[in-house]
Amino acid sequence: MTGRAFINSIREGFRGIIRHPLVTIASITTIMLMLLIMGAFYIFSINARRIMTKLSQRPPIEVYMNLQCSQEELDFVTQRLNENPSVLDYTMASPEQNYQSFKANLGSSSSILDDFDYNMYLPYTFSLRLTDPSLADQVCGEVATYTGVSKVAQESNVMTFLTRASRIVNITTFAAFIVLFVIALFIISNMVRISVYSRASEIEIMKFVGATNNYIRLPYITEGAIVGLFSAVCSWAVTILVYRQIYFKAMASIDPSSFYALAGTRSIMWHELVILVVMGLIIGAVGSGISVRKYVKV
Repeated sequence: MTGRAFINSIREGFRGIIRHPLVTIASITTIMLMLLIMGAFYIFSINARRIMTKLSQRPPIEVYMNLQCSQEELDFVTQRLNENPSVLDYTMASPEQNYQSFKANLGSSSSILDDFDYNMYLPYTFSLRLTDPSLADQVCGEVATYTGVSKVAQESNVMTFLTRASRIVNITTFAAFIVLFVIALFIISNMVRISVYSRASEIEIMKFVGATNNYIRLPYITEGAIVGLFSAVCSWAVTILVYRQIYFKAMASIDPSSFYALAGTRSIMWHELVILVVMGLIIGAVGSGISVRKYVKV
């Protein structure tokens, strides 16, 4: 195909959008609805993965030092934790801090601990956050060998749940996008087929005078891509505006540092725009190409 023929085909694609306004509106509405569902599910999956990541980085792992351990032992454990790539971060609590925590948990009954010698009976402790919950067993086994460590405690059932839940969220997100993509492709191909069918005789004439398959197909692909692009931008604007309202209402009573805090609008809006635009272009172009394929075979 020559450059001039290519430009003419692109121009015909733009004209086709104006020439059949009802089909164009129907196609835009169809793709937009499917992309709205994709966009909403993308935002949901982003927040689900964000919550799971936060929870998985703070598993119930507690490191108990020996009673009355030396400063050298504390420094050694601190250094090894700093060097461990699987440990995201940690907090250390002194016997006095653990004592105050116990008293706070007892509430009005805390007076029973007034004469308690915490330096004698309470150890230093470390609370660990991991980069990946699936590494919990490995980290616990390694930390247990550190000099001065008395015991490493973890809730294995919780760790297993966090690992499985993270995997399920990722698989569900991928599967949902595939299913929605196939459905949208099928729907738009049928919508474009109506437009192609109305011009079947025109296509036959073009074939008889020597037009190539690509020359005939390109205007429809261009038309579908433009419709997909417009639908993607519209669906992106709607989902972001709705999510923005939901975010402000939901976060009014939630601390931004909480595990259950939602992702900010700015942190997801541009990623979602790229995804929806790519999906819209593919759905529109591929769906149109599939629809016109049978009519160029004369």
